[in-house]
Amino acid sequence: MAVAPASVEIPFGSGTLILETGKLAKQAHGAVLVRYEGTVVLVAAVEGGTIPGRDFFPLQVEYRERAYAAGKFPGGFIKRETRPSTKETLTSRLIDRPTRPLFPVGYVNEVQIHVTVISADRENDADVLGLIGASAALHVSHIPFMKPYGAVRLGRVNGQLVVLPTISQMEESDLDLVVAGTNDAICMIEGFAREMPEAEAADAIAEAHRACRLVIQGIEELRTKTGQGPKALPPQVPDDPLAEEIYKKHGTTYREKYLTTGKKARNAALDEFKESVKKEYLPEGEANPKYTPAQVSAALSAIRERVFREITLTGTRIDGRGAKDLRNVSADVSVLPLTHGSAVFQRGETQALVLATLGTVGDEQRVEGLQEEYSKKFWLDYNFPSYSVGECKPIRGPGRREIGHGMLAERSLKAVIPPATKFPYTIRLVSEILESNGSSSMASVCGGTLALMDAGVPIKRPVAGISVGLVMEKDKHVLITDIQGDEDHYGDMDFKVAGTQKGVTGIQLDIKLDGIPDHIVRGALEQAREGRLQILKTMLGTLNAPRKEISPHAPRIVSLKINPELIGKLIGPGGKMIRAIQEETGAKIDVEDDGTVSISGLNGEGVEAARRTVEALCAEVKVGSIYEGKVISIKEFGAFIEIAPGRDGLCHISELDTGYVGRVDDVVQIGDKVTVKVIAIDDQDRVKLSRKALLPPPPEGEGGSEMGDRPPREDRGDRDRGDRDRGGDRDRGGDRGGDRGGDRGGDRGERRGGGGPRGGGGGGRGGGGGGYRERRD
Repeated sequence: MAVAPASVEIPFGSGTLILETGKLAKQAHGAVLVRYEGTVVLVAAVEGGTIPGRDFFPLQVEYRERAYAAGKFPGGFIKRETRPSTKETLTSRLIDRPTRPLFPVGYVNEVQIHVTVISADRENDADVLGLIGASAALHVSHIPFMKPYGAVRLGRVNGQLVVLPTISQMEESDLDLVVAGTNDAICMIEGFAREMPEAEAADAIAEAHRACRLVIQGIEELRTKTGQGPKALPPQVPDDPLAEEIYKKHGTTYREKYLTTGKKARNAALDEFKESVKKEYLPEGEANPKYTPAQVSAALSAIRERVFREITLTGTRIDGRGAKDLRNVSADVSVLPLTHGSAVFQRGETQALVLATLGTVGDEQRVEGLQEEYSKKFWLDYNFPSYSVGECKPIRGPGRREIGHGMLAERSLKAVIPPATKFPYTIRLVSEILESNGSSSMASVCGGTLALMDAGVPIKRPVAGISVGLVMEKDKHVLITDIQGDEDHYGDMDFKVAGTQKGVTGIQLDIKLDGIPDHIVRGALEQAREGRLQILKTMLGTLNAPRKEISPHAPRIVSLKINPELIGKLIGPGGKMIRAIQEETGAKIDVEDDGTVSISGLNGEGVEAARRTVEALCAEVKVGSIYEGKVISIKEFGAFIEIAPGRDGLCHISELDTGYVGRVDDVVQIGDKVTVKVIAIDDQDRVKLSRKALLPPPPEGEGGSEMGDRPPREDRGDRDRGDRDRGGDRDRGGDRGGDRGGDRGGDRGERRGGGGPRGGGGGGRGGGGGGYRERRD
C-alpha cells in the first residue's frame, strides 16, 4: 500500500541529509529517495512469499551505480551496465550486514532491497546513503523490520574527525570508518586506518554511533509523517518441543561428543550421534511417523547451538582452549621456487598460501566507476575453493564473500605498502585458502605480510590479523579470541581486527544480535591487540624483515622524474625515440603525464643503460656533466660523440688522451662507447667534450707538452753536431710523417719537407708537412 508523500531534512556533517518517500517507486513496499548535496540514491524494498521447507532468511541486497548519474557512458564494448563492479559488490555486502540481524528470528520470507545511484556529484560517496536508505525504506514499509539503524562515515583530517567527509577530504584522511547502529547499540563496523591506537579507534566508533542516532531520529520522523502507526511485528517463534525433548534425553552425551578434539574427529562423532537419534525418532518402516526428517534435523541443529553456547559461557571452549588462547600458529616462506614471494600461514585448521607478484606500471589495475578512472598499484585477490572445507561444490568465479574477504585483507595491508617513489613496483597478492576452520581473511593478512617481505617489498611494519567472537546471554557474555568455524556460526559476533605493533589498520564487525554496547567494542579491540602481538612474534621468528634484494625472477625497475614538457622529446615522432631506446637496451619504458618515467626489465644492466639514456636525453647538458657516449663520426680534428639520443658534442683530438695523439682513430673508432666530460658549451649551444679530463694523469716525468709527446731522445736519430744540416734524421716530420701522415700529410711533406734549419719533411699533427710553425698552427 502506497504511503503518503513525506520528507525530512537532517543537518548532517557539512550539509543536509534529505529523506523523501511517497513520490517515486510507489508500487514498492517501501521506497525512499536519499539526497546529500548533489548525490541522490533511490532505495526500494519489497517482500516476497514463503517457500515451504525453507529454513533460512533469503535477503537480497543489490547496490548499483548508473553511469548516467555522473554524466558518463559505461565503458567497454557493450554500452550498458552489466555485472556489478567490485565497488558495487562490496557496498551490497556493506548494506546487508547491519540489515539482516534486524529481522525477527524465524522470518523466512524473501526480501529484496534495490539501491540505485541516480545522481553523483563525484564528491559525496553514495555507499553510506544507500545504507541509510535501506533502513528508511524498510522502516516505512509493512515488512517486519524490527528497528531502524543509522549509518555514517567518519574521516580524520589533521587530527579532527569529519562526518561524511568528501572524496577530496578522504585523500588527506588517515581514517575511513563506516559505522551502523541502532539507538542502543552498534551493529556494523567497517574501518581502515594508518596504524591507529585502539583507544583512538574506540573513541571514533563511539563518535560515529552518536551521529547514527541523528539519522535514526530522521527515519522515525519520516514514518510518522507518512501517517503510519507503530509497526506490527510477528509473534516470537516458540522453542522447538522436539529439540527440548532430545536435549533432556541426550544433552550430556551430545556435550561429550562436542568436546572431541579436532574438526574432522568432532564432526565424525557428532554425525554418529545424529544417526543414532534419527533412528530413534525416524524408525524405518513406520507408516505414520510422528516427526519428519526436516523436523529432526532442525532439532539437532538447535541442540548443537545450545550446547555450544553453554560450553562457551562456562569459560571452556569446544577445543579446550581458554577464552584468550590462540590455536597453534606456524609459518613458512619461500615455499615456491619461481614466484617473487611466497608464504604459508597456518593457524589451527586454517591454512593460507599467499603469493606475491611484482610488476611494472603497465601491470597496474585500472578501476572505472562514477568517479574519475584511476589505477591501483597494490591489490589482493582471495580464493576459497570448496576443498578447503572438505566439500564438493560447483567451481565458479569469485563470489561476494571472496571479493569481500580479499578487500578486507587488501585494505588492512595497504597502510604499510611503500609509496611508489620508494618502491615503484606494482604489487599483487593472491591468497589461496587451502584449509579453513575460521578466520581465513585474517590468515590472508598474516600470510600476505610474510609474502611481501619474502618478495623484498620494504613494508613499513608487519601486519597481523585476528578475529574475536562473542557469546552473550542476557547479562552474561564472554569474548573469545581466534574463533573457529562453530564459534563463528553459533556465536553472536565476528570482530576482525588487523594491525601492526603500533596500531589498527583494519576493522570489520559482523553480529547476529541487534547490536553490541560500547564496552564490548572496547574489550574486543584490546583482546584482539593482545592476540595480534602474539601472532606477530611467530611471524617475525620466521622472517624478521623484508629481504634486502627482490627475487631474481622479478623485473628490475627504476623510476625517475623528467620535466613534463620533455615527454614529447622522450617519446619522439610516432614513438620513434622511445622505441629505439627500448630496442637498444631491452628495457621497457612507461611514461606518465606528470613526468614520472618507469624503466623495467629482467636485465639490470639494460635497465641502467636505459635510465642513463633517458636522463641524458631529458636532462639539461651542463659543464662538468659526465656521460657515457657513443662515437658517431671521426674527423681529423676530433671525434663527434653522441651523449644522448639526438644530442652530440665534439671531443677535439687534443682532448682524447693525456699523451700525444697523431690520429683520432688511434684512440677511438666509430661505434666505440667512451666516457666523456662536458668542458664547454658555446653561445651556439655546441658542446665540447673531453675524454682526457677523466683519465688519470701520466706518471711524473712522462707528461706531454703543448707540442705533444716526443720520442725519447735516444730514438730521435743520430745528431751529428759537425753537420748542421738538421733536415735529415732529426727532422720531426720525417719519422712521424712517414708513419702517421695521411694523404694530406704526404702532400705537405712534399711541399714543405726537406732541409733547412726548421724545415722537416712531413710531420705535424695532421700527418705530413711540418716544421715548428706548422706544429703551432
